[in-house]
Amino acid sequence: MQAMSSLNQIRSTFIDFFKGRDHLVIPSAPLVPQNDPTLMFVNAGMVPFKNYFTGAETPPAPRAVSVQKCVRAGGKHNDLDNVGYTGRHQTFFEMLGNFSFGDYFKEGAIELAWELMTKDIGLDPARLMVTIAPDDEDAAALWRKIAGLPDSKIVRLEENFWSMGDTGPCGTNTEIFYDHGDHVAGGPPGSPDEDGDRFVEIWNLVFMRWEQFADGTRKDLPKPQIDTGMGLERITTVLQGVHSNYDTDLFRTLIAASEEATGAAARGEARFSHQVIVDHLRSTSFLIADGVSPSNEGRGYVLRRIMRRAMRHAHMLGAAEPLMHRLVPTLVSEMGEAYPELRRAEATISETLRQEEERFRRTLGRGMSLLEEATAQLAEGGELPGETAFKLYDTYGFPLDLTQDAVRAMGLSVDLAGFDAAMKRQKDQAREAWTGSGQVAASGEWFALRERLGATEFVGHDTTETTAKVLALVDGGAEIPRAEAGQTVQVLFDHTPFYGESGGQAGDLGEVEWAGGQARVLDTQKQAGDLHVHVIEITDGALVTGASVRLALDAARRTATRANHSATHLLHAALRNVLGPHVSQKGQMVDGERIRFDFSHGQPLTLEEIDKIEAEVNAVIRQNLPAETKNMAPEEAIEAGAMALFGEKYGDVVRVLTLGRALDGSGPYSVELCGGTHVARTGDIALFKIVSESGVAAGVRRIEALTGEPARRWLLDQALVSRQLAEQFKTPVSEVLGRVEALEAQRRKLEKELGDAKRQLAMGGGGGAAQAGPEEIAGVQVLARVMDGVGGKDLRPIAEEFK
Repeated sequence: MQAMSSLNQIRSTFIDFFKGRDHLVIPSAPLVPQNDPTLMFVNAGMVPFKNYFTGAETPPAPRAVSVQKCVRAGGKHNDLDNVGYTGRHQTFFEMLGNFSFGDYFKEGAIELAWELMTKDIGLDPARLMVTIAPDDEDAAALWRKIAGLPDSKIVRLEENFWSMGDTGPCGTNTEIFYDHGDHVAGGPPGSPDEDGDRFVEIWNLVFMRWEQFADGTRKDLPKPQIDTGMGLERITTVLQGVHSNYDTDLFRTLIAASEEATGAAARGEARFSHQVIVDHLRSTSFLIADGVSPSNEGRGYVLRRIMRRAMRHAHMLGAAEPLMHRLVPTLVSEMGEAYPELRRAEATISETLRQEEERFRRTLGRGMSLLEEATAQLAEGGELPGETAFKLYDTYGFPLDLTQDAVRAMGLSVDLAGFDAAMKRQKDQAREAWTGSGQVAASGEWFALRERLGATEFVGHDTTETTAKVLALVDGGAEIPRAEAGQTVQVLFDHTPFYGESGGQAGDLGEVEWAGGQARVLDTQKQAGDLHVHVIEITDGALVTGASVRLALDAARRTATRANHSATHLLHAALRNVLGPHVSQKGQMVDGERIRFDFSHGQPLTLEEIDKIEAEVNAVIRQNLPAETKNMAPEEAIEAGAMALFGEKYGDVVRVLTLGRALDGSGPYSVELCGGTHVARTGDIALFKIVSESGVAAGVRRIEALTGEPARRWLLDQALVSRQLAEQFKTPVSEVLGRVEALEAQRRKLEKELGDAKRQLAMGGGGGAAQAGPEEIAGVQVLARVMDGVGGKDLRPIAEEFK
């Protein structure tokens, strides 16, 4: 066995082995699934390849290899409860995988795995054993033939079946186990002692044969496929001669940083807390780098759960100040080379963690006091009432698993039925079940059309109208040969100037004309990646497949949309310049009317900050410099300084947009990867005005803005209000604010005087409550008054005087 291979060396060895055997190297996809919005996170190496396995898309090569970022913290694959307390479970891990899309099957997969394990990595064959499905005679024969394994080392288990979730590709599998030796406690897989540390699973080879559907049915995949997964952290423990993932080189470095920051040695119970912290540091940092923000629902809520679990353990270690953000530089130093997105997002990660920990610390003490009171009278083995657990969740922001984690250390459990009942009564706050992102996955019909017809050629960067050919008409998900007047259908053309909604830019509207007919384009959407789907209402004539048509989009709307989209790029740069590099885009929507831009920032913008941002954007607009576009490989563009959106998956070639010159003359003002439509010169934007700034979630702010003529009209409307007030007050416009403030102060003074007078009247004149005295009713002293005209805020001082 190779001596003490580092995690980085093992990653490289795996990639190089398969690259040398004709496997295409595929970079890790973002943690937020791009092809399955019903899935919480990418939880296995095969998830990005789901459509290749099902035949919905054509793979770029028959063989592939990847090192995929994965998170398991919700749904079927949920390791959160065990993380930190066992040496094998993590919320974040790297999955090494090789894949065959209809090329080799069982024999090829087993041959490659055995060669890598025993030759390139250098594991002792005598220490390896495997499991297979009970009736998989082919796999048993191949292990005997290729590896020379005796039947005693081929264990048949019912559980040897793998699927990515409730739906999707699935099949039987074979797992490779490593035996640490009889000096370690534990038995082989399938034995009563299998949970010990002696035998550890290191590689899972899945023989994909079927696609599973929500109703439980399955159908054969187009071809048998291979999906393998080997946890990088798990194999590293074997090669470094340790039994816990937390004893490997990467985790030792992270734990040392946590020890230094907290002053608490990783011994005894504190060891578990450090392990929780460093694991959760990885998962939260990578999720933030891939565009997830903490929130109270969906993916953001899972992120918050992970964060708060780590932050409670930091509190248990005695960390006086927020801890997590101080560990980010160490993580970036260790993993930033393999995952450059981590380094690019470092400022955003640090600021998000700092703000979230400060927010949680404000409620943690009060929540822990409630928990201590509630558990003080419980004997070991008792249950914390579900109502209390729900109050901790609802009032103090304690996720259920955090409460379970806390009481487990006391030998207690939580009344889950009571918690669920309390949660059900407040359905609007139910966050436990993930129901999808609200998006709709592109259906198989669109992928089939994409395979048959190819991508739509987009010509809208250069023109607003063109002639085109109808390639397909779709109605209700089915292709039709002809559509009549009055029908609303979806149409694919061979090329189009109409932009399909994506990247936060709204789809184009316009008209379609042909000999004997016309239609209105109500919307343009993107499906299957690069199909521009036109939603049209036929107003005259009939449209048939193969027809030649003239496409003309709403040019005025497109011009305004171009200005608004380009303005968001300038706004993004200005926000980072004024507020700091932690700012990143969290969402946007631009159309022909206005801009809505969401970004990461922890507090409301001041009027001074808004003024600086507007001034910067308008200064770049006045430069009136040409916009520059260039097609580049994503890695090349990012290395050259282009800003990429966190969590976005880009194609092999990306469009890079450069706008303006930095105000200090040091270089370009804004450089971003973007496939949307934009102005020819910055001066085409004309004018930029922020009309509102608000919070939409913890750590996420929203700016709404206008450009061009709408911005000018908005400013004129504001000026008109000022002039009208000046005329009403008979004062110069410059003094209107002072007059309004004076009137407001006078109003507050009169309200106070009126409230005092009402209280005096309610009390029976100027003598107070004691003047009339109480009366006795049924042996009880009662003091009562009718309080006509007294507001709610005045009742408390009256009640105090009564007492």
